[in-house]
Amino acid sequence: MAVREILQLGNPTLWQKSLDVVDPWSASTHEIIHDLDDTLRAFRESHGYGRGIAAPQIGLLQRIIFIRMPDNSFAGPMINPDISWESEERREVWDACFSFPDLVVRVSRAAEIEVGYLDSEGIKRKVQVEGGMAELLQHEIDHLDGMLATQRAVSPTAFATCAEWESRLKC
Repeated sequence: MAVREILQLGNPTLWQKSLDVVDPWSASTHEIIHDLDDTLRAFRESHGYGRGIAAPQIGLLQRIIFIRMPDNSFAGPMINPDISWESEERREVWDACFSFPDLVVRVSRAAEIEVGYLDSEGIKRKVQVEGGMAELLQHEIDHLDGMLATQRAVSPTAFATCAEWESRLKC
């Protein structure tokens, strides 16, 4: 398939709501899935991080995300994912994004969520996750809803460049 260009902060496509995938079995849906996987792998190889990517980040307004956890605990597409439940407990985390790779943003996320989705075979699945996976899925599903982490910042000072974060905040 293909490594696609990742849209950057300021591109209006990133603020648009994605459409549901009507035919999860179609060749075009599977082409998007492969392009997301290829693009995620390429980004991870060149930047050293990356666990997930959403179709809008490559300019496609379809409700598809692709997740590849570094520990191989989960790898694959999630088609039409939707958060069906979230815990009241919240956690503040520093959020990084492929669409603004030189910036991190402090956001508040639910500590635990339940997500319904279709897998690549069109089978309905439901998963309950916490911690890093919950944060990741909320971030990627936000992309499908036209919401960026920059819009979820906990305060006007909740931004740092990656260099600042690595040198003073991460320590």
